[in-house]
Amino acid sequence: MSGPLDDSTRSTVARHAELPTPRALSTFLRLAAVAVAVLVVSATAVATFIAVDVLNRVGDGAVALEGDADVAPPSLGAYPDDKGFSILVVGTDECGEVSTQLLGDRCEKDGDSNRNDVNLLVHVSAAPRNVTVVSFPRDLGVEVPECTREDGTTAPALEKAEINSVFDRAGIPCVAQTVTELSGIPIEFAAKISFDGVIAITDAIGGVEVCVAGEGIRDPLAAIDLPPGTHTVSGANALAFLRTRHGVGDESDLGRISNQQQYMSRLAKKILSAETLTDPTTLLRLMNTVADNIVPSESLNNALTLTQLGLALKDVRFSDFVFVQYPNVADPDDRDKVVPDEDAAAALWEALIAGRPISLSGDVATNGSVELVTPAPVEQPAETAAPGTVAPETRATLPPEISGQSVDQDTCSVGNRSD
Repeated sequence: MSGPLDDSTRSTVARHAELPTPRALSTFLRLAAVAVAVLVVSATAVATFIAVDVLNRVGDGAVALEGDADVAPPSLGAYPDDKGFSILVVGTDECGEVSTQLLGDRCEKDGDSNRNDVNLLVHVSAAPRNVTVVSFPRDLGVEVPECTREDGTTAPALEKAEINSVFDRAGIPCVAQTVTELSGIPIEFAAKISFDGVIAITDAIGGVEVCVAGEGIRDPLAAIDLPPGTHTVSGANALAFLRTRHGVGDESDLGRISNQQQYMSRLAKKILSAETLTDPTTLLRLMNTVADNIVPSESLNNALTLTQLGLALKDVRFSDFVFVQYPNVADPDDRDKVVPDEDAAAALWEALIAGRPISLSGDVATNGSVELVTPAPVEQPAETAAPGTVAPETRATLPPEISGQSVDQDTCSVGNRSD
C-alpha cells in the first residue's frame, strides 16, 4: 500500500480547519462492506485509502441511536484493547431507480412500507479480536420494546412481532433496541443499505465469485438462472443471488441466509485479498460507493471513529471471523414463522459477551442449502501454558442447533430448479 497522498492528489478538505489525510482506509470499512454488500444481505467495509471529503460524505443523513449523545468524541489512536463493540447492519427492501427497473411490480406493490429484511449483528470482541456476524431470520418473532420515532411519537411495545417489521415501525434505533434486548449486547454503531446500494457495492468490487452445486439455481421469482459451477455475479445477478429463496436448499428463509453467508464469506476474502488491497483504484471506487449508499448512525459518521475501528480489526484471523444463523424453532402459533431457540441462543450470547472465539459443532447449514467444500483447518489441542507465558485461548463450542461458517471455509450453494 502506498503512503499518504501528496499535494497534487489530495482532495480539498473543509475550509475551516486542517484535517489529517488518512494513511489507509480502515479495516473496519472493509468489514462494513462485507456485511453491507450482503444485505439482502451482511456486511460490513469500506476500503483502504481515501480523502477526507469522502469520509465526511459517509455522515450525510446519519441517524441517532439510543445513547449516542453520551458517547465522548473519539481521539486519535486505536480502539481500546479492553473494549469490544457491535455494529448493526440493516438491509431494507426500499426500491431505488435501479431496483425499480429490475423489480417493478414488486416495488409498486409494497408502496411506502419499508421492511428490514436483512439484520446482521457484527460483534467484535476485546483484544485478542474475533468477529462474529449473527444473521436474524426475517420472519423471527421477537419482543419489541417501546421506541421513539423520528418525529417524536411513541411506538408502543409489542409482545411479539416479526423482526423485519421493526424498521417500518420506528426506524433503525428501534431495530437496535430490539436486538439489544434480545441479546443483552449493547449496539454502539449501525448502518442501513437498500437494494440499489447492494447492486452498487457489488459492482464496485468487480463482482463476487459464487459456487453453485446440485441442480443449479433457477428461481423465476428472483430472476436468476445459474447452472452448477462457479459464477462471478454482479449487478442484478448479485441481487438475485442474495434474494433467491426458492432456488436454494429447502426454499425457506433459513436456506436463503446460508446462501447469503456463502456470498459474504467469499466477498470478505476478495476485499481482504492482496489483489484488492494493493489496487488504489478499486479501493477508492469501493469507498466512494459505500459512502454514497449507506445511512450510518451518528456514532459511525466520524473519520476518527472509523480509523479506530479499523486499527482494532486489522489482525483478525479468518478462522476467527465467523457467520452464524440465530438459532430458532418453529413458531407454535404459525408453523411458517420462527421464534428464538432460547437455550441455544444463550450459549451464543454468553460466548460473545465473554469475548471468546467460537467454533461450530453442527453442520455448516442444517437445511441443506450449502455444502462444505474446504473445511476449516483442524485445530490442535492447546498445550498447557508454561509458567510466565500467555495462556492459550479458550474457544467456545456452540451447540449443533447453530449453523454457519468461518471465512476460512469454502461452501457451495445447493441449488434447486424452481418453476
